[in-house]
Amino acid sequence: MTSKQRAYLKGLAMELSPVLQLGKGGLTPEFTASVDQVLEARELIKLSILQNCLEDPREVAATLAERTRASVVQVIGKRIILYRPKRNGKTKIELPK
Repeated sequence: MTSKQRAYLKGLAMELSPVLQLGKGGLTPEFTASVDQVLEARELIKLSILQNCLEDPREVAATLAERTRASVVQVIGKRIILYRPKRNGKTKIELPK
């Protein structure tokens, strides 16, 4: 992903509110499956890590991206933005070239 595409996705994500929250349970297979489902439906998602979660946000983002085959757009504080184009069907978000 180029820096221009990443900047475009950051702009789109500014208007999004977090759709999932990671708590003290940590990064479970069920949470990863939820992220995968939401990515397939929306392509661009924002996640929030609660204060009672002891895991590092950057490590969580990298692990989720690897498990779901997504791209980490941005990690700011305890917010993570992930992007993955739809696997089946037409994508909703057209990235600049």
